[in-house]
Amino acid sequence: MKEITGTTVLTGLLGSPVKHSKSPLMHNKAFELLDLDYRYLCFEVGTEGLRTAIEGLRTLGVRGFNLTMPNKNLMCELCDKLDIGSEISGAVNTVVNDNGVFTGYTTDGKGFMRAAIDAGVTLPGKKMVLLGAGGVASAILVQAALDGVAEIKVFSIRDGFFSRAEKLVSQINEKTSCKAYLYDFDDESVLKNAIAEADILVNGTSVGMAPKVDGCVIKDEYFRDSALFRPSLVVSDVIYEPAETKLLRLAREAGCPTFNGMYMLLYQGAESFKIWTGCEMPTEEIKKLFF
Repeated sequence: MKEITGTTVLTGLLGSPVKHSKSPLMHNKAFELLDLDYRYLCFEVGTEGLRTAIEGLRTLGVRGFNLTMPNKNLMCELCDKLDIGSEISGAVNTVVNDNGVFTGYTTDGKGFMRAAIDAGVTLPGKKMVLLGAGGVASAILVQAALDGVAEIKVFSIRDGFFSRAEKLVSQINEKTSCKAYLYDFDDESVLKNAIAEADILVNGTSVGMAPKVDGCVIKDEYFRDSALFRPSLVVSDVIYEPAETKLLRLAREAGCPTFNGMYMLLYQGAESFKIWTGCEMPTEEIKKLFF
């Protein structure tokens, strides 16, 4: 890897928690493989410190950075410009700095859809149940709709994301051919019926992520119902630490094909990498080393 010099370009990740992140390994190795004078670091920053951090990064001339939980929605308000995916989803996970102008992008949805292909899952024309309405879930919802998923039923608790999700679902129905619906997560009968009719169930929340690995967004009893969790239902989790969440373990034991958020991380990172550098990330080499 190149020595750090006065011309080394800084990129990084802002979120909380970030100590588990594989992004520094992935990006720094890609920089090395392409002989680019860049570095990628993690910064433990939540929403309470995000505005101050962003102004600091702007002043320092940082080239770009990623956002992870819980910062993706707030970052939308702090960018000077947004790509179409971020405008619709209300979430930003990638920012590029062009002479002090911060442009926000969402690459999570593209990463998820490409990861599904890697897992052998064909989603266009299918029915999806999406759990959560935060930054990651919103990005998946938008990209899945744009890529031809026929129906997406979103389930969210009635928190601060719910009213924003109502607007997002309305935009999806207005601007795409996908039929999108939003339901209260506590409506168990609707949730069960949706899972029974779905081709894929996606957890877009942080429930089950390290260190709280005992969490599961779905009740244990649901997995014992063969009308819900069955071999024709693919179950995915955006979480990659742990590699197999409780949700994925119980789904696998019920006979469902599963895939986690690891390749979503890789492919959303590859999109960010290209935005910052103009180069394609050598994803096959990165897979062999870290995935």
